[in-house]
Amino acid sequence: MLTKKTKYAVKALMALARNKENKPMLISEIAAKEQLPKKFLEAILLELKRNGFLGSKKGAGGGYYLMKKAEDIKLAAIIRIIDGPIALLPCVSLNFYERCEECTSELYCGIRDVMKDVRDATLKILAETSLADMILREDSIKTKLSEGETQQFLE
Repeated sequence: MLTKKTKYAVKALMALARNKENKPMLISEIAAKEQLPKKFLEAILLELKRNGFLGSKKGAGGGYYLMKKAEDIKLAAIIRIIDGPIALLPCVSLNFYERCEECTSELYCGIRDVMKDVRDATLKILAETSLADMILREDSIKTKLSEGETQQFLE
């Protein structure tokens, strides 16, 4: 399950990606636009800046801006920076591996085997989906809803 922190990070990055001229946006502007708590957002944006996703400018006309193109910012990278592992078990994590305490054998563990498949399927989607892709999806959904196609989105 995604944490609120990751959801807020994605929403903030999408707001910045929608800013076509990539002009710096104030934290208060992002928070108001996305209905996010400003104080919590400050810490998230700093973390994204430290990891090379964002730049910042001080003074008049200052704020945060994307350092990478929206097409190059993948969900998997955001999740790993904000929350850490994507895998549901530490023994199948690609970047945060740890052996499970109660494990008698990773070699023939059925739970581990299934969780590797879950990790691989999840990672394929997250590693291929960019901020730009999510913006396109969001815009497509809004268009369909405005045209009265609501049934598929209620399921």
